[in-house]
Amino acid sequence: MAKVFLGLGSNIGNKVQNINDAIERLKLTIGHLEACSSFYESEPLGFKSPDWFVNAVVQLETNMQPLEILNNILLIEKELGRERVLGKVSSRTIDIDILLIDNIVQNSVELILPHPRLHERKFVLLPLKEIAPDLIHPVLLLTIVELLNKCTDSTQPARL
Repeated sequence: MAKVFLGLGSNIGNKVQNINDAIERLKLTIGHLEACSSFYESEPLGFKSPDWFVNAVVQLETNMQPLEILNNILLIEKELGRERVLGKVSSRTIDIDILLIDNIVQNSVELILPHPRLHERKFVLLPLKEIAPDLIHPVLLLTIVELLNKCTDSTQPARL
């Protein structure tokens, strides 16, 4: 069984409900929910929007391969109303990012593991620290706590 860490975010509609709906679908399709962080509110990063995000991180156990996980996540996002515009970052009902899968390091067209910006985002590191503070990033070889201490992201996500 692989340990999968996923980052979830929503800034359209009932954001908390969107994340809860995504978690329920992840439990049904990906695997057993091991842990779920608190929810955090954070300002959009990388684009302008008056609608702030609600974010969380979950840990699941699964027998799926990375691309199977990705395909299931893309389907869940679509079911929950996510509309993707190629090359454009924008507001969304749900966003599910694969942060880490065990110690897998992968760099393919479809999927990069660990998530390439994981260590740059407080809205990911803070909830991840809650559920796996001693988890070691398989490329940077630092714990989540150490990554958070080095993070230069100036945003200040707040626990809801």
